[in-house]
Amino acid sequence: MNNFKRLNNIVGWAVFAVSLISYTLTVEPTASFWDCGEFIACAYKLQVPHPAGAPFFLLIGRMASLLAGSDVTKVALMINMVSVISSAFTILFMFWTISLLARKVFGKRGEELNSTETILALGASAVGSLVYAFSDSFWFSAVEAEVYGMSSFFTAIVIWAAFRWELIEDESDANRWLIFLAYLVGLSIGVHLLNLVTIPALALIYYYKKTKKVSWKGGIIAFLIGMVVLGIINVGVITGIPSLAFGFEKIFVNTFGLPFSSGSLFFVILLVGALAYAIFYTNKKGMAIANTALVAFAFILIGYSSYTIALIRSNYNPPINENNPSNVLNYVSYLKREQYGSRPLLYGPVFTGKLESIENGDPIYKMGKDKYEVYDHKPTYVWGPNSESLLPRMWSTDAGHQAIYRQEMGLSPEQKPTLITNIMYMFKRQLGYMYWRYFTWNFWGRSSDIEGAGPTNIFETKNNLPPAVKENRGRTNFYGLPVILGILGLLYHYFRRERDALVLLLLFVFTGVALVVFLNAPPVEPRERDYIYVGSFYIWAIWIGLGVMGLFDYVLKFIKNTQVRAISATAIGLVIPLIMLPQAWRGHDRSDRYHQVDFAKNLLNSCAKDAILFTGGDNDTFPLWYVQEVEGFRTDVRVCNLSLLGTDWYCEQMKRKTYESQPLPITFSTDQLLSGINDQIPFVERLQQPINLKEFLELVKKNDPAIQIPLTTGESINSLPSDSLFLPYNIEEVKKLGFVDKQYEPYLTGNMVWNIGKRDLLKNDLMQLEMIAQNNWKRPIYFAGTLASDNYLNLRDYMQLEGYAYRLMPFRIAAGDDGFVNTDVMYDKMLKKMSWREMNNPKVYYDSETYLKVPIVTARLAFLRLTDQLVREDKKAKAKEVLDYANKVLPDNTIPYDQLCTNYVMYYFEVGDSKKAMEIAEVMTKRADANLAYFTEKAQKTSAEWMPDNVQTFIEVNLRNLQILANVCNRNGQTEAAKRYEAIYNKYYSKLS
Repeated sequence: MNNFKRLNNIVGWAVFAVSLISYTLTVEPTASFWDCGEFIACAYKLQVPHPAGAPFFLLIGRMASLLAGSDVTKVALMINMVSVISSAFTILFMFWTISLLARKVFGKRGEELNSTETILALGASAVGSLVYAFSDSFWFSAVEAEVYGMSSFFTAIVIWAAFRWELIEDESDANRWLIFLAYLVGLSIGVHLLNLVTIPALALIYYYKKTKKVSWKGGIIAFLIGMVVLGIINVGVITGIPSLAFGFEKIFVNTFGLPFSSGSLFFVILLVGALAYAIFYTNKKGMAIANTALVAFAFILIGYSSYTIALIRSNYNPPINENNPSNVLNYVSYLKREQYGSRPLLYGPVFTGKLESIENGDPIYKMGKDKYEVYDHKPTYVWGPNSESLLPRMWSTDAGHQAIYRQEMGLSPEQKPTLITNIMYMFKRQLGYMYWRYFTWNFWGRSSDIEGAGPTNIFETKNNLPPAVKENRGRTNFYGLPVILGILGLLYHYFRRERDALVLLLLFVFTGVALVVFLNAPPVEPRERDYIYVGSFYIWAIWIGLGVMGLFDYVLKFIKNTQVRAISATAIGLVIPLIMLPQAWRGHDRSDRYHQVDFAKNLLNSCAKDAILFTGGDNDTFPLWYVQEVEGFRTDVRVCNLSLLGTDWYCEQMKRKTYESQPLPITFSTDQLLSGINDQIPFVERLQQPINLKEFLELVKKNDPAIQIPLTTGESINSLPSDSLFLPYNIEEVKKLGFVDKQYEPYLTGNMVWNIGKRDLLKNDLMQLEMIAQNNWKRPIYFAGTLASDNYLNLRDYMQLEGYAYRLMPFRIAAGDDGFVNTDVMYDKMLKKMSWREMNNPKVYYDSETYLKVPIVTARLAFLRLTDQLVREDKKAKAKEVLDYANKVLPDNTIPYDQLCTNYVMYYFEVGDSKKAMEIAEVMTKRADANLAYFTEKAQKTSAEWMPDNVQTFIEVNLRNLQILANVCNRNGQTEAAKRYEAIYNKYYSKLS
């Protein structure tokens, strides 16, 4: 016993060490994109992130941040290390889970295993856990401050503890383990809700242990009970308890006339008292099962209590305080994630549905002077005939999504999706594209790190690959070995230990396919969502480990010496992680990567002092929050996220001072900003001339009948009566403020007039207009260059590009939709105030999220706009300096030339450097030729219906580049080169046509 136990611990900790070292050497040194910047900022100061929070993760992150000491630039690394350590422990518990399952296959305790069985059990555990350690999706989350590393740890320890509990014979000891499991589940709620989907499988384990004569009927009943428990926790505990608390609160405040929070306090005392009495009573009466269940429920609540952090911290009004869950009303909304809306699941409208009417639903409350008041009702949508369907998989009303629905399923404009069409779409797009594609990334190979990439063709050699694929560090090829060994392990496990295999199969389905069905995602997400399904990849990796035992039993039978056979099976299995490690390392090494934080600093440095900066999505907001909250960088700039500006709580926060930033000029009252009030102001044209913006806003605040229109419900709402606005200003006062250069003063007219378009105004649009109107040019107002076109309110004519952001100005120079460039200001900011750490280091890995999206596109576009204006002003020497600097800080060998770089060729010709122009043109052409040779061959062999979106786009971009380069060279006397480029273009265009 001691020998196996010691070896199990030694090898397990060795695998842990391998994982820990791998993740530590590849960890991100600062804040990554997406949610990481927000989580690090919120952990550092215990603030309130987006619903549903992850408070336990934030607590651990806060403790980790203390290790950074006084160096705030190390805070992000310390919090990233929480994911590193959590992920390494995930691998450790996975190792112990596989070794435990292996012993169950042998039907022996640890001390009873012979040397062959010991080698097999440890070998299988090492192979399975190392394969998962080096898998694509898991490694990605292991090296950044996201919740998925810690979430995987809870999944791993819960599964290990459940199988460990099954082996315990002493009833009292076993019950302690059940309580431990319940506590783990409760804690995991404070990290991510994905761990809850393990509960039905845990119920099956409980049934198998407690029932001597098992049956399919009993297994199904156990599974259904597990589903009920899952529902109780997900609905009854997480959102149900706060909802009940509000029920008591409403009675105590509105009916009994007691102060706010009295009902909630009474409910908590009642719940704790009732639970304590029930535990005491069942213990006294010897009701072991009921007592254990109640104690387990109590420990779930203890774990879940980490959510009180959001309630407590929100009452201190921190700068990041999403949803403001400082009272029971907002707290319930926060836990229910109401700001994200809902999606149909089993029955609901499809995208072709016709909305007949909107009726009043449940009341919406607000805190009045001394009671809770109903100020509005949630909308209830009434759909017309044939508008709804069972399993409505095609439901999104987004025009782009609808085009994908029709293209995927071959629907004509008149056709409506049926139940069969929905199911076919689910299998093709949601399961095929949005799940099995991710599965192949982890166990087959990933063709590249470009969004939309599919599985690798495992028979391709590197010699056959073009530069775009060969040089892509995100490309992997595992030759399908993890899939093959996993299938062998699944079959072996089923035939040798059917019950355990069914439990794992249930876990695999619930953490994968079932999640796909439940989430009912739209056809396109803002980014790849493979991290959601790592639980199912975890289970598959367990089967890969057990596949080593399958090799021993089924494949290597010709080796008669069992120890040699066991060693051989282990050695063959270890080939897989040895293949995976170097390939996966290349695509997950984030060491020395700082571009996300530098992008945030560059965007803030694009703004003048005390600016208001409008941003849009996660990647142009969360990194900015990080540098301001953690590193204290440019806290004079108020970052104003337009996605959040449509909510009442965020508008209220913007009306408060934060650090060096004064309150934003919003004069709407709290009641005028409540959810449901002025959320959408429809455009109803009644005037042909422009209207005064300030006067219109005053009419909105007063709900003046002059701008109101009636609804079918009998109520009236505000409307926008004209598509044109004007905003007068005093020319002399603007001049005194000193932000308009002397050269532009002649353009000041005393009036801004623009066409905002025939569009409805959303609340965030209304707040933007309010700030522009009330600001009176006292504070600089900027729009991030990463915003969608609608967010500029058709004001680009009045905007001056300054680095990564557009500054709103009281004049326009010439009509256009891309603003104008003040070369003196732009030059100073782009070449003197921006940071480009390690962007020219070819050893640093930059993925497609960097060089195809926000950071590099924004930077290169800014350099090009500056160059263009300098050329127009005949400052060609300075224009060449800008081009050379752009190529120095963002060179091709680290950030490959993209479609914007065809403009580099044009401008190098303009400034007289034909040699550099042709050098770039030749590099781009040679690369396009090789890429198109590869991808057009694929396109010819693949029907358009099955061609990945990213491949189609890639072909189009390369063809367009060739066409542009040919035209540019032709115009600049490089006729021979132009002919060559045209010939290459025609060769591939003719093939594709």
